[in-house]
Amino acid sequence: MRAVRYERYGGPERLRLVDAPTPEAGPGQVLVRVHAASVNSWDWDLLRGRPLFARMGGPFRPRMRVLGADVAGEVVAVGDGTTGFAVGDRVHGDLSGAGWGGFAEFVAADATAFRRIPDGIAFVDAAALPQAGGLAIQGLALAEVAAGDRVLVNGAGGGAGTLAVQLAHRAGAIVTAVDRADKLAMLTGLGATQAIDLADAAAAVPPDGGYDAIIELVAQRRLRDYQAMLAPGGRFVIVGGRMGIILATFVFGSRLGRDGRSYRLLAAKPNQGLEELDARVLAGEVHPVIDAVLPLAEVPQALRRIGAGEVHGKLVIDTTA
Repeated sequence: MRAVRYERYGGPERLRLVDAPTPEAGPGQVLVRVHAASVNSWDWDLLRGRPLFARMGGPFRPRMRVLGADVAGEVVAVGDGTTGFAVGDRVHGDLSGAGWGGFAEFVAADATAFRRIPDGIAFVDAAALPQAGGLAIQGLALAEVAAGDRVLVNGAGGGAGTLAVQLAHRAGAIVTAVDRADKLAMLTGLGATQAIDLADAAAAVPPDGGYDAIIELVAQRRLRDYQAMLAPGGRFVIVGGRMGIILATFVFGSRLGRDGRSYRLLAAKPNQGLEELDARVLAGEVHPVIDAVLPLAEVPQALRRIGAGEVHGKLVIDTTA
C-alpha cells in the first residue's frame, strides 16, 4: 500500500510517500480501506514534536510513523474475536487512541475506534467529523452552552471551530467568532452573530456583562484575561493553545474559580458524541466545512497550510487519488 511516513521530528519535508506492507487485522481489530482522511492540528504537533507533550511515547523519534487520526473507509477484513462489524461496512473514527495511521491506503485498528457511517454521508464529509466534531461537542457540553448564552469561540475558523459555531447557534446561543480576517464572512454564514478579526483589539472586549461561555481553541492570553471577559458564573473551556495557559488552567483554574466562574481543560475522548453529530449532519442541521480535498501525495502541503493557520474548516486527503 501507499503511505505517508516520517522517521524524525521536523517540518513537512520529513514526510515521504512510500510503499509499505499492508497491515493485517489482529484480534479485536478491523482492516479498513481508507477512502478519506482529514488533517488536524494535532498531526502538525506530532510532526514537529512540539510542544513537548507531542513527544510522549517517542522523546527522540516519533512512535507513530504514519500520521492521520481521522479516517473514513470500508471494512475489508475482520480480526479474530471482533464483533459489531462485517466486511463491507462503511466506517469512520478518530484513531488518536488507537495508533493513528490514517495517511495510508489501509489501516488496521481496534474495532472500538470506529463507528458506522450513516447512508447519505459521503466519505469526504465523514472523514472531517470525528476529531473536530468530538472537540466541538464535548467542549460545548463542558461549557454547558444553552439557549440565550453569549458564547465566544476563539479560533473559530478551523475544523472544530466551524462545527462549534454551528452547534452553539443551533442551541440558541448568541455566538461571537474570532479568527483571521479572511475567515469572517464564512463564520457569519455559519451562524455567528458577530465575527471579529483576531488582530482587532475588539477581539478581547466582551459584551456588556461579559460572556457566559468561552470556547478557546487556540489560547494565547493569560488566565486572568479570560476572567475579565467572563460574566458572573461564566464558563471558560480550553480545548487547545499554548502550553503555558493550558498548564495554568489545570493548576490554577479551581482556585481562580472561587468567584463562581469556572475554568476547565477539555480532556477529549475519541469518538464521544460522533453518532449524535452524524445524525445532525444527516438531518442537515450542521455540516463540515471542507476547504479542499487533496491526494495522498500532498499531505506535506496540507500540513504546511495547517501550520500556517490558513485553512478554512478542514483539509481532507483522498487516499484513492
